[in-house]
This record gives sequence, C-alpha cells and structure tokens, in this order.
Amino acid sequence: MWRGRRGTAGRRTGNLGTGMDFSDSALTKDLGPYPYKILTAEHFLYIVCLMSSRDYLGEFEHIVVLALLRLSEQAYGVTVRQEIEVRTGREVSIGAIYATLGRLETKGYVNSYLGDPTPERGGRSKRFFRVTAKGVAAVNRTHRALRSMTEGLRLASRYSQ
Repeated sequence: MWRGRRGTAGRRTGNLGTGMDFSDSALTKDLGPYPYKILTAEHFLYIVCLMSSRDYLGEFEHIVVLALLRLSEQAYGVTVRQEIEVRTGREVSIGAIYATLGRLETKGYVNSYLGDPTPERGGRSKRFFRVTAKGVAAVNRTHRALRSMTEGLRLASRYSQ
C-alpha cells in the first residue's frame, strides 16, 4: 500500500511504508509522465529484509509449534503427529509433519537433535525437536495477529445457527 503523498506533476513521493524515502532517490528511475517510479534491486533487498522480521506462522506451522511446546522433551515426529490428531481431530501424514519441521528448522523456529539409539528402533536414534526463542516469538506474533483480527467479532453466535 502506498503511504506517501503526491508530489509535483502528480508523481508519488514518500516511503511506501518502509521508512525509506523514495521521492528523490538516485536509486529510482523516473518514468516520465507515469505517476510512479520504479523501485530498483536495492529497494527490494531492503523491503525483503524488513519483511522477513515480520514472519507469521501458517496455520499448520502454528499447530506444529504448539504441539512441540506441549510435548517439551518428548517431541519427535510420531508424538507430534499424535498430539495434533488428538487435540484437533485432524488426520496428518508423518510426511507433512517432517516437511513442516524441516521448514521451521530452516527458518530458525525449531532446533533438532538426535536422541540415544534404542533397541526397539533397531539401534536408530530418534530426532527430537525443540522450539527456539525465535519460534516462541513467531507464535506470539501469530497469536496477536489472530486476536486482533477476531476482536469484536461474535463468531460463535453469528454463525452457529
């Protein structure tokens, strides 16, 4: 969304909501009679860096992180799947769990470590997961966004009929 003002000849000026002033920047290219300027690669890099600090969890990522928090030291693929199925009634494939855990680990929201090998697993180790401080911050950010979006709505009474 444009958060600037119209300058001379109807051209837009301002900061595009990023904090950077693009009005007379040497990094923009003037399009002449058109009412805007083109942002260059440097602007996009700045915007991407700014936006990456505002990541929200997707619905399934949110559920997986909450399951990890509930399971604490017992959180590995199978127990995460069971926790989600019991609490949500939603059947989930183990592949979806591990794909999501891998994505969350790439984002820095969870860490994994190998447990001790067990005879019942043929000497293989379980891969355990724990939520990082960055992951807890993402859960809190997502909760705040959901609360803000639902504040003042009477969903239960409005749609329960």
